[in-house]
Amino acid sequence: MDKVALTAAGLYVIVLLRAGGTFAVGWLAAAGARRSRLAERVSAGTFRRAERAIQRWGAPVVAVSFLTVGFQTAANFLAGSMRMPLPRYLPALFVGGACWALLYATAGLGALEVLTRLFAERPALGAAAVVALLLAVCGVVVYRRRNVSRAARDTRAACDTAAEES
Repeated sequence: MDKVALTAAGLYVIVLLRAGGTFAVGWLAAAGARRSRLAERVSAGTFRRAERAIQRWGAPVVAVSFLTVGFQTAANFLAGSMRMPLPRYLPALFVGGACWALLYATAGLGALEVLTRLFAERPALGAAAVVALLLAVCGVVVYRRRNVSRAARDTRAACDTAAEES
């Protein structure tokens, strides 16, 4: 239990620094945008409405984003760039970060322990498990990239068609 608590505490500090830093970078980027040529677009009505909605309802999204893969950085950056008030952001950061740290500490240490035992008892099976895991990760990455590039091609084709019709 001490190993899980120590790992969770370390991960909690890491996630607070990383997510808080991402929020701060978003805040600073938005401040810079408000002083640049983008100021006109940033002050548009649609942008203001989105900003108010995120300021009001964004905290649950930030907290839940820690349970996703690949969305937490975007959620924290968006919360910062949309100037979510700190009294709303910090509780979401603390709760979401704690959930993330506990999840990764327990599941991560469990997976590491299983792999360690597997390598100790059956090294060939352990190596095969690692290779299978790496192949699965590579497969997911290739699949996602193909879908993104396919979606980009479809969007370009739709834009080209719309431009030709105009």
